[in-house]
Amino acid sequence: MKVTAQATRSGKWWAVEVPEIPGLFTQARRLDQVVEAVADAASMLGHPQVEVEIVPQLSAGDLAAIETAKARRSQLREAEAAAAAASRDAVSRLRADGLPVRDVAVLMGISPQRVSVLA
Repeated sequence: MKVTAQATRSGKWWAVEVPEIPGLFTQARRLDQVVEAVADAASMLGHPQVEVEIVPQLSAGDLAAIETAKARRSQLREAEAAAAAASRDAVSRLRADGLPVRDVAVLMGISPQRVSVLA
């Protein structure tokens, strides 16, 4: 059974409610403890097998900040992949032109060991 754990910060705890199971309320210190707390409480209420989706109840500003950070990390991964591909291409071209590893390293601003890895 799929359930939604609606977690609301209350002091140092997350207060958790599961609307799909009437009467299921629990708490956890950290979000990574919510799944186990919900599973334990659900089991006591006669639902031994639950698949828990945690939905933290956060402000619109906090949610926007999280989405922005995730989008930026995704963009960063794409940029890193593009930079790595460009570096491999440049090293390959320079080595094919007969330049020694140390010269390629100086031109690329990387270590000779990194040139060898990229080649």
